[in-house]
Amino acid sequence: MADFADRISDAAAGRRVGRAIQGKGAFRRFKNELHEEYPHLLPAWYAFRDVRAKRRAVEWLVDNSPVDDETGQRFVAEHADPGLP
Repeated sequence: MADFADRISDAAAGRRVGRAIQGKGAFRRFKNELHEEYPHLLPAWYAFRDVRAKRRAVEWLVDNSPVDDETGQRFVAEHADPGLP
């Protein structure tokens, strides 16, 4: 969520979303901020979140040996973070 907030081109939206993730209840506040104030960023958030989740899964597979390092590195290279508005 922090990486997403840092990479949004709208500086004001990035600051507000970044503040929303500070402290207890961060996930709820982040979700509420996007849904209520920046719904146009939701598709970008979902794409960003999904790519990051897939990359974390492949990193876990590499660390636990079902997938070799070369295959894992190739996957990460082919699944870069999506462009953000």
